[in-house]
Amino acid sequence: MVPKRIVAWPGPVMIQKGTSDEALLLGIDTGGTYTDAILFCERSGVVGKAKALTTRHDLAEGIAGAVDAVLAKASAPVRRIGLVSMSTTLATNALVEGQGGRVALVMVGFSETDLTHAGLRNALRSDPVIFLPGGHDVHGNETPLEMGRLEAQIDALAKNVTAFAVCAYFAVRNPAHEIAVRDFIRARTDLPVTISHELSAQLGGPRRALTTLLNARLIALIDRLVVATESFLKQRGIRAPLMVVRGDGALVSAEFARSRPIETILSGPAASLVGARYLTGLDRAIVSDIGGTTTDIAVLENGQPRIDPQGATVGGHRTMVEAVAMRTFGLGGDSEVSIEEGGLSGRLVLGPRRLIPLSLAAHLHREQILNVLQKQQSRSLTNRLDGRFVCQSGMPARHAAGLSQNEGALYARLGQQPVALETVLHSSAQLAPLNRLVARGLVSLIGFTPTDAAHVLGQQTGWDAEAARLGAALFARRRDGSGQPLALDADAFCERVLALLARRSAEAVLETALCEAGLDGRSLIEHELLRRALDGEQSVARFQVSLDRPVIGLGASAPLHYSGLGKLLRGDCVLPEHADVANAIGAVVGRVSVRCEAHIGQPREGVYRVRVAEELHDFADEEEAMAFAEQVLKRDLRDRARGAGAEQAEVHVTREVNAVDVEGVRRFLEARIVALASGRPRMTRNRV
Repeated sequence: MVPKRIVAWPGPVMIQKGTSDEALLLGIDTGGTYTDAILFCERSGVVGKAKALTTRHDLAEGIAGAVDAVLAKASAPVRRIGLVSMSTTLATNALVEGQGGRVALVMVGFSETDLTHAGLRNALRSDPVIFLPGGHDVHGNETPLEMGRLEAQIDALAKNVTAFAVCAYFAVRNPAHEIAVRDFIRARTDLPVTISHELSAQLGGPRRALTTLLNARLIALIDRLVVATESFLKQRGIRAPLMVVRGDGALVSAEFARSRPIETILSGPAASLVGARYLTGLDRAIVSDIGGTTTDIAVLENGQPRIDPQGATVGGHRTMVEAVAMRTFGLGGDSEVSIEEGGLSGRLVLGPRRLIPLSLAAHLHREQILNVLQKQQSRSLTNRLDGRFVCQSGMPARHAAGLSQNEGALYARLGQQPVALETVLHSSAQLAPLNRLVARGLVSLIGFTPTDAAHVLGQQTGWDAEAARLGAALFARRRDGSGQPLALDADAFCERVLALLARRSAEAVLETALCEAGLDGRSLIEHELLRRALDGEQSVARFQVSLDRPVIGLGASAPLHYSGLGKLLRGDCVLPEHADVANAIGAVVGRVSVRCEAHIGQPREGVYRVRVAEELHDFADEEEAMAFAEQVLKRDLRDRARGAGAEQAEVHVTREVNAVDVEGVRRFLEARIVALASGRPRMTRNRV
């Protein structure tokens, strides 16, 4: 029998002061709820760590709180900081919650029917899209570009969107039309423009358009984060380079990340994998990182996370972004607790939407929250909006561009102070515009979460337990389809919520393991046999399920929510020291990595067409074409590696040639040249 236990894992890292001549690395992780900061020394490990609430209205406040605290704890002068590296779950959370700016998508050479592919129409929501004639064929030959429609609408669009996304037909074979459209938009507006061929060299126009759309939607979010961090560092006199963790675990410069924010999806989870490997030394494990908004799970094999060659899937969107093969679930300590609509049993549902916990809201606005909750508790009848509040999220006013009349009116009625949702929604028709405001990140909802349940039961402290208990009591007295209360009292309801979170966590880990085995994990996890195995039901036929490796639990709340995980999965759950700041540790121990590729096709017999960087060149000799592509790639890659923040990058080039043998004669079809540069980030030492 595999032992069923939680393993406290001391790991190789200890908090130490370090010697005064050692450079320090400052790691920052900005999550949906907390911002973590660590000081790290390459010789002696973690020097200090601290947390502060993430302040979405002004990210610099949360960053300042965490960094100032860790500097004070470690008694470390800022002159010793030689590198600042940051991971974030903000982009991941935004996609999971369906948030982001309003984007105008320009599709060149595509038609309306292309929106039905790759989930593009669903991802667009109500954002505008413009179709322009143009594009290229597979060999880079053009169809003339006509920009009349864009010219006619550009001024109106610029007033109602936050960014533009441009995708042209076969732009990966010839990017000329994307470049022309980008240059036109930049000349007429001051809004950011994303073009698809800079994000991916893969074929598949609709999915490349989807990736471009999501990138444009995230630009403002990541830009705010980088600007806030740079502003804070400047104020504190920290002149070290700023790096950001990419979704594959590599580091890139902040400037690089600002232009390609889509590559930071799964940044936090990727950093957690790097941190988990460093903290435990385990080569084979399942890493499960639970935060406020999401649970991110991946498999370590031979000490390395697997990179998903098909592209990262986040929030139901399959992108073309190379990232760790991670499964992200809308499940965390701040997940929305609700009741299944139309159900008879009063089944509880967790997530995927994040709410501000009642305990946190009352910690910040005690009188407003408690007064409303007490009034709702004193009423004889329950209301489905009991325990719910709403307020503006604090996003800058420019992000409210493009609101409908109903959305604008509702948004104008709200302020920074939370108000009871029942006073805002006067009819069910107002629910749709409210949900759209939440999806845009303009409005925040407050309600009961597992974090509140933990406060009620005394398993977490720090925020307002009284508000959490009132919220739990309001839920407990609500009735299921048969007219019975959901729970006997607040404590019983909270125990039910935490048990559900533990069970959902076990299901998420098992679903990931099944998917890694090549099975349909999502369907299998709902099977009756697996349900019985997880529940440990004893009968004539006994079912058991277990894993072939331990689970590494990460996140500040992992000791609480994963306390029963080992028993459910019949295996070890390893909780390493500093598991609460694993992301920030991963942010500073990683390497810079940049990848470029060139394509060589054959538009006609005897002609080898090279598409490299943004250039097209024809050659009469295959080897000459290959050599040219490699030369340009190496030159371009070294420049990009320096721009991404690498100090001394090692460059590796590989050829992938597709050729066939026809009656003993070799016939070239196409080739791909891939170049990879990798190295540690540049560091500066601010000596006095």
